[in-house]
Amino acid sequence: MGISLCKADVSDAEFIHQMQVKAFMPLLEKYKDYETSPANESVEQMINRINQSFTDYYIIKTSDIAVGGVRIVKKENNTYRVSPIFIMPEYQGMGIAQQVFAIIEQRYNDAKKWELDSIEQEQRNCYLYEKVGYKRTEETKRINNKLTLVFYEKYMD
Repeated sequence: MGISLCKADVSDAEFIHQMQVKAFMPLLEKYKDYETSPANESVEQMINRINQSFTDYYIIKTSDIAVGGVRIVKKENNTYRVSPIFIMPEYQGMGIAQQVFAIIEQRYNDAKKWELDSIEQEQRNCYLYEKVGYKRTEETKRINNKLTLVFYEKYMD
């Protein structure tokens, strides 16, 4: 399955927003994290992020079908943050996200460190990040009594 990342611009904001809402809605319904869930973001917030000079947004495609999205945030000292990455529910579990991580690491080959966070209670997601080389830090952030964010980092050689 060939995966490609197509750089998004403001004209893609509505489309990416629809995919993001669809991908994150089951988690929003499960955890009720209305303040932090990407499913609860507005199109305006999406447009603002796409317009950030330190952000790259990509539409994840397989065989020219959009299956998700990923945002890369450039930080200081060759550090990058993945926030968010999402795959549409009907395409999850096919190894797409693993391929996306390989592609972004190749594309941002000046990276010394990668960061991301995840929902501690979502073991499949945590397993994925650990499988592609991320290590959990000591940092956690409790959002509500159902949801705790855990933080990951990956140092590049």
